[in-house]
Amino acid sequence: MRGAVLAMTGRGRGRHGPWSWRGEGFGPFFGGPGGFPRGPRARRGDVRTAALLLLAEGPLNGYQIMQEIEKRSDGVWRPSPGSVYPALAQLEDEGLVRAEQLGERRTYVLTDAGRSYVDERGAELGAPWEQMTGAVEDDVGAMFRELRRVGMASGQIGHLGSSDQVAKARGFLAEARRSLYSLLVEDDTDE
Repeated sequence: MRGAVLAMTGRGRGRHGPWSWRGEGFGPFFGGPGGFPRGPRARRGDVRTAALLLLAEGPLNGYQIMQEIEKRSDGVWRPSPGSVYPALAQLEDEGLVRAEQLGERRTYVLTDAGRSYVDERGAELGAPWEQMTGAVEDDVGAMFRELRRVGMASGQIGHLGSSDQVAKARGFLAEARRSLYSLLVEDDTDE
């Protein structure tokens, strides 16, 4: 039994338990199950269109495509590898992109047919990340970005902090929760 405990501590488990309990993250606001949706969902074909438009600007690998989509949508749209890589495979099957091995990375570039496709349909394709960005109000998006940063800081305290720091952080979070709920019961005429 002692060997199992030592093995568990060597696998990224901190003083206060695992970094992420059963892969659930920090709950609905941080990629976990349940709760509120993250924002608007991409329509079918949006990842494909985004990949074509980004590759028209230059060669990228799948991870860079995901990062660029997230950046251009102001963090509202974060496509998963499970949607980006199948879209790239489909584009490759259609002859619109080809994969090139550069060192250890596999990058994608538009073929001549892909460049013609983007040039002919560029205006009608539209940038899907712009549709996603406009779908969430700026204040709401900023609030959820801040909430995500609080979650990351809380995770660091839980993972690396002392018992006293964890207790203080728990108190701060409880006070923040109470303050947020009090906003909902305030009368709008108080302003």
